[in-house]
Amino acid sequence: MPLALVDRSPSVPPERILADLVAPPRFAAESFDTYRPDRDEPTQAVALARLEAYARQVVAGPNRSWWRRRSAPPCPNGIYLDGGFGVGKTHLLAALWRSVHTLDQPALFATFVELTHLVGALGFAETVERLSAHRLVCIDEFELDDPGDTVLVSSLLSRLAEAGVRLAATSNTLPGRLGEGRFAAQDFLREIQGLAERFEVVRVEGPDFRHRGLPEAPDPLDEASLRALPTDQAVALDDFTTLCAHLAALHPSRYGALLDGVSAAYWSNVQPVSDQAVALRLVVLADRLYDRSVPLRTSGVPLDELFTPDLFAGGYRKKYQRAVSRLVALGREPTAPDRDISPP
Repeated sequence: MPLALVDRSPSVPPERILADLVAPPRFAAESFDTYRPDRDEPTQAVALARLEAYARQVVAGPNRSWWRRRSAPPCPNGIYLDGGFGVGKTHLLAALWRSVHTLDQPALFATFVELTHLVGALGFAETVERLSAHRLVCIDEFELDDPGDTVLVSSLLSRLAEAGVRLAATSNTLPGRLGEGRFAAQDFLREIQGLAERFEVVRVEGPDFRHRGLPEAPDPLDEASLRALPTDQAVALDDFTTLCAHLAALHPSRYGALLDGVSAAYWSNVQPVSDQAVALRLVVLADRLYDRSVPLRTSGVPLDELFTPDLFAGGYRKKYQRAVSRLVALGREPTAPDRDISPP
């Protein structure tokens, strides 16, 4: 019998949240050597070379001698990869993390949402203390959704920079334009500009590799076909509307634990989502599914019709575009027994 995510309510202590902040399973084995720049997009090769150099600078640590300070190029406090969806930003960020992370000089890898959840779990002062022990903090999908996050992240990164922690981030929004369309960013311009000044921006361009030469979304199954798919104790089968209601009862920091041991997810009777709160929770779940390479099969509307046009017209459209891109990719991934679901 398949399991159901709606029957799970995992408890996630702060120590697990912190321990889980490493490159996700999908990217854990990636390195600079496994990144293949598109020859038609020279920015990708430039970004690869820049991050390789930055990794060497971070590992070397601060320059100690007067001569080295004069002769060596300065190591910026932060690197910010700006680009569209599916151009390899997360791959490069994970490769940077892997190049730096050791027991002697730990590095941390978190999505922006996971970072704010960590502050919520530990408190600001303890988060600063814990993260200050790291040589590098990598932040994937950097974005500002509300004024509180703007002030919080600005203060956090300032304290980490003062402690000598190097920073790296990915986003599809230039740092000086964070928050646009979501709140009165002009009122928080000082904080946003302060964030922008901490990063050297590296642009990564190109088409979404997940969609190159492929259809926009796999056709959904009919209800009978979905329920006839192979199931076991590691497959999660859920009614979509019931799953959305269940997500509302869980803090998003628990969505990763919700997927522990899940080899595939089946969503029955997917319907278009128009409520922003529901949609944003689905964005977080999509990220956790994608991080873990969990194949997805659905009935109902196609995955590229999951969010209504009104949502795509709003300030969170890039989040929804990323979620659809990732869910469509998961909709194409093979399920067991055609795939190896062992940990990387």
